[in-house]
Amino acid sequence: MTSPPSPTAAAAMIAPDLQVSDHTSIDRALDVLRGSHTEYVLIRDDTGRCAGIVSRDQLTAHEAKPWYAENTRVRDIAHDHSPFAHPDMPAPEAAAAMRERSLTALPVVDDDGFAVGILTAARLQTLLGTAPESAGDRP
Repeated sequence: MTSPPSPTAAAAMIAPDLQVSDHTSIDRALDVLRGSHTEYVLIRDDTGRCAGIVSRDQLTAHEAKPWYAENTRVRDIAHDHSPFAHPDMPAPEAAAAMRERSLTALPVVDDDGFAVGILTAARLQTLLGTAPESAGDRP
């Protein structure tokens, strides 16, 4: 008897609706997040491929220095640049990678590097039936 296949990252990911260019300033990206009422925004490079992810908390940390927030690009503060998850990656493997890197969010990309979703620790925990872990609010 074989065990059922493990759920994949695709089963836990959310749509990558919110993306900004890696040239976007911190203050502009923060405005986008606040306006959308979301916690994460994907960063894309000049070719449209996923270049990372930033959280509202990461961006807010720089808000006290307006000159810095206006002149610094999101690519310069992105916590996580790669490797990213793939849709067919087993969910337990994705969860382990996120725990190992202390991430609460991870982009999911296709074979060409374009974003197809975002994994969050909370969605993976729900899918896998695991207890929440304290990883902070970093992506």
